[in-house]
Amino acid sequence: MTRVDRQEYLPESTEYSAEDRAFMQRAIELSIANIDKGGGPFGAVIVRGGKIVAEGCNRVVPNNDPTAHAEVVAIRNACRECQTFDLEGCTIYSSCEPCPMCLSALYWAGVKRICYANTKHDAADIGFDDSFIYDQLRLDYDKRSIECEHFMRHEALEAFEQWRDKTDKIEY
Repeated sequence: MTRVDRQEYLPESTEYSAEDRAFMQRAIELSIANIDKGGGPFGAVIVRGGKIVAEGCNRVVPNNDPTAHAEVVAIRNACRECQTFDLEGCTIYSSCEPCPMCLSALYWAGVKRICYANTKHDAADIGFDDSFIYDQLRLDYDKRSIECEHFMRHEALEAFEQWRDKTDKIEY
């Protein structure tokens, strides 16, 4: 049994369309195929208007990039394809429930809907347990396993003040 609290889950939906099923099936196919390509068992598909905009697979090990999770790779590919940082109106189909990093990235990207197959509990059962991150976020800074230090705020505020006062900035 993993450390993940078994009570923290969204019940599996039985109300989804044939289109949802097809897009999720594609994400699952990507996750399976990625294993033989040196990546982890995760795939994601981003859809807008009933069409696939981009796909992504977990490339953490092959790319030596801890942020190269399937959802983040799919977001990067979709933004490049759409030439925007805003994925408003998009749905992501992920072979697994997004981890804390991916979930945050999906919020920042502005997707309207997140659909997933495997749960965080399923992921934890095969060694991808993110519960420690959730646990760390609940702790005070001085109790976290990574040392956090805060200094030179006054000097750093200059950039924020310039941004605040910039009249031709693009908000995001």
